[in-house]
Amino acid sequence: MYAAAAGLYPSSSSSSVSFAVGVLRRSAPARKMIGLAFSPRAFLPLARSSLSCSSVCVSSSASSGVDQEGARPKPWLLVGLGNPGKLYDGTRHNVGFEMVDYIAHAEGISISNIRSKALFGKGQIGNVPVMFAKPQTFMNGSGESVASLVAYFKVPLNQVLLIYDDLDLPFASLKLLPKGGHGGHNGMRSVIQRFKGVKDFPRLRIGIGRPPGKMDPVNFVLKPFSKKELEELSLMYQIGLEAVRILVRDGFDKSATFVNSGKSTKLLS
Repeated sequence: MYAAAAGLYPSSSSSSVSFAVGVLRRSAPARKMIGLAFSPRAFLPLARSSLSCSSVCVSSSASSGVDQEGARPKPWLLVGLGNPGKLYDGTRHNVGFEMVDYIAHAEGISISNIRSKALFGKGQIGNVPVMFAKPQTFMNGSGESVASLVAYFKVPLNQVLLIYDDLDLPFASLKLLPKGGHGGHNGMRSVIQRFKGVKDFPRLRIGIGRPPGKMDPVNFVLKPFSKKELEELSLMYQIGLEAVRILVRDGFDKSATFVNSGKSTKLLS
């Protein structure tokens, strides 16, 4: 999950000790790999119409989005990060899984196969082939699954979108970036390590807000969303869906403008 013993975000020196103590008090499975996982299924009924290799390939250069023959669009690999198992369903740290579920459901794509230690499904968004993956390695081991998928399908890294939770973004907000570090998120840390340090791949960060008061971030990310929060997330999932549709059809720049300019909320509200 994130940095520190719990796999959470790094904290001040005084609170990092409490992270470790909190995790050590958890059951063995919980403290083994959770690196530390919501269910937007209530929001899933949504029209499908839109607003308008043995090693990992580390190429991240700009791409036209079509294969070398120019005959068909290159496939996208869309990966949500989270922890497997019912224990983590409905919690903040699994919002990456839930966003992927939402998008796949809206596009009529089933994520029910197993490949490279991930729940996996493939289909199309428009005429663009897409693959969805939810690594089942627990957060701290996400890179193993993602790198294996990238190598097997020979997906260039600029066509790999990582979707995950972010404590440093306001709740229910989205940020689409072309590259960057792990920001203390251990799932992303694992992916970057498996990509041999390459950070030039897009990511969609989902804001889960900061814990209230002095609440331990470990406990915060494992806490289910409230009813009010679920209502707020409804619009966020719709924005995420449109952002991904624009990304795979029209390219990163148009999608980033849609997500990051604030216009998306006005268009969908």
